[in-house]
Amino acid sequence: MPRRRDVHRSLSLLSLLALLAAGATAPARAGETLDAVRLRGEVVCGVSGQAIGFSQTAPDGTRSGLDVDMCRAVAAAVFGDADQVEFVELSNADRFDALRYGEVDVLIRNTTWTYARDTTLELTFTGISYYDGQGFLVHSDAGIRTLEDLDGKRICYKTATTHALNLETIFAARDLAFEPMPMDETDLAVLMFQNRRCDALSSDQSELFGIRSALAAPDTAYVMPLLISKEPLGPSVRQDDPEWANIVEWTLFAMINAEELGVTRANLAEMQSSPDPAVQLLLNGAESEAGTLGLAAGWPAQVIAQVGNYGEVFDRNLGAESPIGIKRGLNALWTEGGLMYAPPFR
Repeated sequence: MPRRRDVHRSLSLLSLLALLAAGATAPARAGETLDAVRLRGEVVCGVSGQAIGFSQTAPDGTRSGLDVDMCRAVAAAVFGDADQVEFVELSNADRFDALRYGEVDVLIRNTTWTYARDTTLELTFTGISYYDGQGFLVHSDAGIRTLEDLDGKRICYKTATTHALNLETIFAARDLAFEPMPMDETDLAVLMFQNRRCDALSSDQSELFGIRSALAAPDTAYVMPLLISKEPLGPSVRQDDPEWANIVEWTLFAMINAEELGVTRANLAEMQSSPDPAVQLLLNGAESEAGTLGLAAGWPAQVIAQVGNYGEVFDRNLGAESPIGIKRGLNALWTEGGLMYAPPFR
């Protein structure tokens, strides 16, 4: 795992001077994070590093996944260079403190947006990059196909997540019981499942599809179509810098709007001269008025050119072009029956 930054070292010189000048009591001024990121020369992005399809690291050190591409998109928006990003791998337990105390600039780590997290952890969610739900991975030959079939069964799940509460809630509502088997790490939960120490592995369904695809014999496991919760996943930032929140938020919105408008990496040059006013506002109107977000004019075009629109990112990491092969489903555009929707650039 890459060396993690020391929390105190992550404060930039500008941030430290600002805190000293304010007696370390006033909230950070708007734009402080962007200044610190530019001074450092890279966006520091908190990821999992072990979530197949979202954030995984190959033996040669290269990273891939929907979350990884979202981090790269923010770097493309800020610097015009998607490679100006440092990835910090975080566990479920330390991800929020890492963001709150300045170890990372943005957390894009398949993290569910919930009321408690949004209101008590001094962070702000900036959109939904994936609509997910908690489900179950079971052994294909076990004959488990419904929630009732799981009555009394051993269920593995990760700690420091929303999974335990979701399981307790749905099982109690159905007057069912299960034997909880909480695990600190995903790898351990998968090992327990493979060794049949648990009858089911419960997690976000997207993660279960990824886990299944990585098994030596994927056909021995079955992802149940049942969802027992809402798990809207998305980036989050510290609560004290609305300008930085807007940058992360509108980077995601740019990618969603680009897909809806048919703007891709392949046709970007052609679309730059499109007569469609909506396309022009997206590609050439952003930051036409100085100081809106503090980014260079035309920054959405850099995001699309270097990373792609939302559909392209989904397909290569989770969808048809990936080994996982997840259907768009809820993550299809709103115009195609899904929930993926972004405010317009106007």
